[in-house]
Amino acid sequence: MSELPPSRFFPPAEQADAHGLLALGGSLSPQWLLDAYQHGIFPWPHADFDDPMMWFSPDPRAIIEFDRFHVPRRLRTTCRTGKFVLTCDRDFAGVIRGCATGPGRELGTWLTPRMIKAYLKLHQLGHAHSVEAWYEGSLAGGVYGVAIGGLFAAESMFYRVSDASKVALVALVGHLRSRGYQLLDIQQLTPHTARFGAVEIPRSEYLRRLAHAIQSPVTFGDHLENYSI
Repeated sequence: MSELPPSRFFPPAEQADAHGLLALGGSLSPQWLLDAYQHGIFPWPHADFDDPMMWFSPDPRAIIEFDRFHVPRRLRTTCRTGKFVLTCDRDFAGVIRGCATGPGRELGTWLTPRMIKAYLKLHQLGHAHSVEAWYEGSLAGGVYGVAIGGLFAAESMFYRVSDASKVALVALVGHLRSRGYQLLDIQQLTPHTARFGAVEIPRSEYLRRLAHAIQSPVTFGDHLENYSI
């Protein structure tokens, strides 16, 4: 069993089914969302359908280990050219809407209007953050997620200019590492994230590490930390 205290709203994450589905219904209020993330749970509606809301806690869980993060050589070169201007929390709304409508989202997205509204509220309360990549003055890509203590749960990324989302991810990982974050959750492993060195760990290990991470006093800050790649 995990070292986490009981959730106010959800059954234990270990009760999720073989697909990771744990619960249906509930609210997307900040109280529900923060409770979910603190217990290894996240909302994930399917194909524009978000009623009732579906809550997941998959096993295994995908994470990016800070000391194993891999930046491919070509991307490393792109990062060093200064092609993109990088910021944090300058346009959270633009990033999350870009994630809902960017390339590959033509057939639907889990980022429904209800989900976008909920994460915008989390951002206003200081719990959700974005990293933006700008090209020639326009938002070219970015990544956003939820921060609680030493946990950062990366939710989605998008691009309008090639490599913009990848450069934003590199900046995010460097920033989190500099700030002292302990756990970078990406929920599920994909071929794209595997190229950066993402790995899967058992849910039991994830929950154990989560219990310690959320107690850490680190904060996201209001500007990107300097980092090297």
